[in-house]
Formats: sequence, structure tokens, C-alpha cells
Amino acid sequence: MNSSTNNIFLIGLMGAGKSTVGKVLAKKLGRRFLDADHVIEERCGVKIPVIFEMEGEEGFRKREVQAIREITAEQDIILATGGGAILSPENRQALSEYGTVIYLHANPVELWHRTKGGEGRPLLKNGDAKKILENLYAIRDPLYREIADYVIETGKPSVNQLVNTLVMQLELSA
Repeated sequence: MNSSTNNIFLIGLMGAGKSTVGKVLAKKLGRRFLDADHVIEERCGVKIPVIFEMEGEEGFRKREVQAIREITAEQDIILATGGGAILSPENRQALSEYGTVIYLHANPVELWHRTKGGEGRPLLKNGDAKKILENLYAIRDPLYREIADYVIETGKPSVNQLVNTLVMQLELSA
């Protein structure tokens, strides 16, 4: 855990609550919140599904590596990564090296309920979303755990309860 930058990076599968929790946490800690997907969309001038459609997942992942490299160099930020950001060894290293990594964990069934409707989630468009989430979880969960300083269960608590738990964890480790 590297706290010299005071960065906090939120990782987890789509639907885990990274952006929602990140915004509340940033407000509570008086920090700037960034969502990696939104940064990429702003740079490209189009939404993530359009990038996937035009460049495929590989093209999107290249853009994601560049964005995360630049974002993690900042200080005193809260960053919500995209769910697949941890697939890149370069991203895992940058996240581990430049901040405290918090894995917002939820099981695939819970994530499926949260992402139903799947708007703006290109990976869930083609096929059984529940099965896709189970497969993504099987691949990504070990990678999230590999770099996580903390694993926080997102199942039952409200967003405010989650944020209070995070703040207590961070204060205890400071």
C-alpha cells in the first residue's frame, strides 16, 4: 500500500458501486473524484459502447491503460476504474504502486440484478448477461484480490454505510 500520493482506487466488476461509492467517498474526504471510463469518453468524444463498436475491446483497453497511467500519477484523488482495468498487468502495477486499492466485492448474481438493462455495458450485450458476469467474475476476482489492500463487501450496506466503513478502515491504517 502506497499512501504517499493519498490516492484511493476503487476496483470491482461492473455494478459493484465503484462510481457511486467513489463520489460519496470523495465528497466526505474532500478529494477530487474521477471515473476512468468517463475520462476515456471525454478524451474520445464518444461513449464507451461506441469505442467498443469501432475499436473492439482491445482498442478500448489500450486507451484505458493510457488513461490510468496518467490518472494514477495525480495526487489526492479517488478513482473508480472500469471493471476490466485489472486485466492489464501495467494497470495492476500502477494501481498498486500509486495508491490504496479497495476492491468493492459483490457476487455475480447480485451484480446481474444491479446491471439488468445493461445500458452502456458492451460486454453484457451479446449473450446471457448472468453467465457473462459469472465468467468475468471467475477471471477477474483473483486479479482484484491480488492488488487489493482492502476487500469490502457491497451486498447489504447502504452507500453511506459502505463509505463510513471505508473511512474507518483508512483511518485505522493511517
